[in-house]
Amino acid sequence: MSLPTAFEKALAQIDEVHSQDPKKITPAGSRGPIPYELHYAQKMTAYLQKRHATASEPLRLAIRAQHLRRWEVPRSSYPMTKAGYLQWRASLKKRQAAQAREICLASGYAEVEAERVASLIRKEDLKNDEETQVLEDVACLVFLDDQFEEFERDLGDEEKVVGILKKTWGKMSEGGHKLALEISMSERTKALVEKSLAT
Repeated sequence: MSLPTAFEKALAQIDEVHSQDPKKITPAGSRGPIPYELHYAQKMTAYLQKRHATASEPLRLAIRAQHLRRWEVPRSSYPMTKAGYLQWRASLKKRQAAQAREICLASGYAEVEAERVASLIRKEDLKNDEETQVLEDVACLVFLDDQFEEFERDLGDEEKVVGILKKTWGKMSEGGHKLALEISMSERTKALVEKSLAT
């Protein structure tokens, strides 16, 4: 029996962390509830397979670790303003990148490989780095597929929702756009997406 590779060890450790998320979700067709962040990570991996089936190991790990221990830093821990939101997001990226880097090093990756995973999670050089753009596409796709309907209900402001959809669309590449249009959406969501693309 062969020993696990660095990738297998890192992936298992990342998922072990996700399994500690106290929030549970029961996805359609599942046998029972699972930790939300584990569900999210699995959705990220599934969309990566559609977007870039031959992705490198660092990108596959960055995709899987994007929300590492996110539940430990709730949005409410920062001011409920646009500036507070941006500070929260920036802090999360740094924190999650540092934790993923440590997991990669502990799993046997070299410093340069572990730092590449961290760089992707921080979304550095987004406009010029193809792998960072793939990660951004995948995150937007999971938002649209898995989170948008609840987000839209909670926000309750159609104008703001349309604006957020336009920003989300603007972050994505043509490859991301193609997959986004293939997502099965409710009539309400489809109408909002069409409105955002028409304005």
